[in-house]
Amino acid sequence: MSSESLVQLARKIATEAHAGQFRRCGIVPYIVHPEMVAGRVGDDLDAQVVAWLHDVIEDSSQTPQSLIDAGIPAHLVETVVLMTKTQDTDYEAYLEKIAGSALATKVKIADMLSNLSDSPSPKQIQKYAKGLLRLAR
Repeated sequence: MSSESLVQLARKIATEAHAGQFRRCGIVPYIVHPEMVAGRVGDDLDAQVVAWLHDVIEDSSQTPQSLIDAGIPAHLVETVVLMTKTQDTDYEAYLEKIAGSALATKVKIADMLSNLSDSPSPKQIQKYAKGLLRLAR
């Protein structure tokens, strides 16, 4: 499968996984967020795939195996898993894991910039600023 076809597949999976979900405001469909993240990573097709999928494991019934079964390459699924924050993971430890992967770092920075453009609370601004400073090293 070509890289461009993988991006389209990731977009389809994300659109289906986030169907019926909305952003914080309760009005904007959630899929707008992965679309914005994908738009922020430039021409890097692997980063676009990960950007589309970065929240599907965390926010839907998708699993790493279901993504692989759908045709997403294992190395990209591993990056999606790396970006999936669980409730029992400390934020600083999560950022350290992300920082260990250039691909995850690129997508996470795009994710945080997207979140900052979406009416964040003062607490979220502080959180994302801290995260950006850590990942920009």
